[in-house]
Amino acid sequence: MTLTTRLTAAAFGLALSSTAAFADCADLTVEDRFDLEEDQIVTLYECLEAKMAEGYAKEGDEIGSNFRSWAPTATRGAIQGAHGTRILNTFANDIAAEQYLKFADEGVNMPVGSILAKESISLSIKKKKARPGPLFIMTKMEAGSIPETGDWLYAGLQPNGKVMKVKQSFCHDCHAAYEDSDFLAYPVEEVRLGQ
Repeated sequence: MTLTTRLTAAAFGLALSSTAAFADCADLTVEDRFDLEEDQIVTLYECLEAKMAEGYAKEGDEIGSNFRSWAPTATRGAIQGAHGTRILNTFANDIAAEQYLKFADEGVNMPVGSILAKESISLSIKKKKARPGPLFIMTKMEAGSIPETGDWLYAGLQPNGKVMKVKQSFCHDCHAAYEDSDFLAYPVEEVRLGQ
């Protein structure tokens, strides 16, 4: 066996073992996503964290490439019920952080230029797997620029960094329930920073 053949075989074996390790750490053993314990959620996040960051940044999107340097809003990802069967973890840019991290239920008026990026892990109980989900993005625009959404622009990136097609009304129909907090929902209380 030549040196090149041995190196190729070794690289192939390493690729297979890293794929197997990824598959093992992203396996689900619960029958309902709400049955996941805190340590299981942390393990899934740690398993997929690098893959999510790499994927969101793949197409060079500025938010997808930089959001992890923003202020975290929670101690860990959590299942919240919103955004389907996903573990969610939100980051706030410098403009949004001070107001958002108050987690106020009323009288909230986010400053123009606020951006929130919510990474997600999709959970398939049927397939018993977790995998990177979309990066959901909300940007506060100038007053009166999008009155039908309270001046929020909803966007997203697929796990491969490609821009999602987002129907504004689809997103805002859910966020409309949070009118008193400027259409913002927050991480569940047990994971909020400073709570």
